[in-house]
Amino acid sequence: MAANKNPVWFISGCSTGFGRELAQQTLARGFNVVVTARDTTKVADLVAGHDNGLAVALDVTQQASIDNAVSAALEKFGTIDVLVNNAGYGYQSSVEEGEEKAIRAQFDANVFGLFALTRAVLPTLRRARHGHIINITSVAGFIGFGSSGYYSASKHAVEGWSDSLALEVGPLGIKVTRVEPGPFRTDWAGRSLQQTTSKLAEYAETAAARMKSTSEYSGTQKGDPARAATAMIAITEHDNPPRHLVMGAWGYEAVTEKLKERLAQIEAWKQTSIDTDFPE
Repeated sequence: MAANKNPVWFISGCSTGFGRELAQQTLARGFNVVVTARDTTKVADLVAGHDNGLAVALDVTQQASIDNAVSAALEKFGTIDVLVNNAGYGYQSSVEEGEEKAIRAQFDANVFGLFALTRAVLPTLRRARHGHIINITSVAGFIGFGSSGYYSASKHAVEGWSDSLALEVGPLGIKVTRVEPGPFRTDWAGRSLQQTTSKLAEYAETAAARMKSTSEYSGTQKGDPARAATAMIAITEHDNPPRHLVMGAWGYEAVTEKLKERLAQIEAWKQTSIDTDFPE
């Protein structure tokens, strides 16, 4: 990416949070940017006065919307260099009290929509033998927290899928990075968050307590979306960008501690693992 001084970025979910910050900063740098949202009136201000910007309606849960958005991007700019899969939201409930409709909607947006948009852009990247796909996952892609079982499952899914994607498209010159934020001062924990209130006393100190604390800290998180956007732009300018980029000090500490704990447990049970093979 370092050799391309005027790349074409396609960013999903630009009405708030990371998507909006990325759109602002990439447009300001003179990049060509496809700015998307389900409602384009929420991103019209971003592209106003920018000939290098294109606002496009995109609902990642609808294949026709994806196809139309990608076609509009290619008609305007001729190619796509960087795809940022940012669209998505949080859903909280205890596992037991999760509502089927809400769970499926979470996966439609966070998982299946991300898969579908990537499939729509891959032919362009593959033909160019060049490009970078950035998937916004979460610290919850490594760690399951109380009340976030279904959200965490959606992010774990994207993490595993991204491993396979990277192996397949790496030889074609396409980079894949997972960006894994901890708590950031976006709308994730505010108006974008959906919750199914826990009514069972048994979950008062786990799922219910975390849902309450999530709502209370909204707007005071230490993570700065603007700095995160700057970091995401920077990795696209490296010849060897990271496969994983955990965002925020809290996220870094939580993920590294969890991985150490997981590795220690696997090592502790090493012999049991080995003994499940057929005897030599």
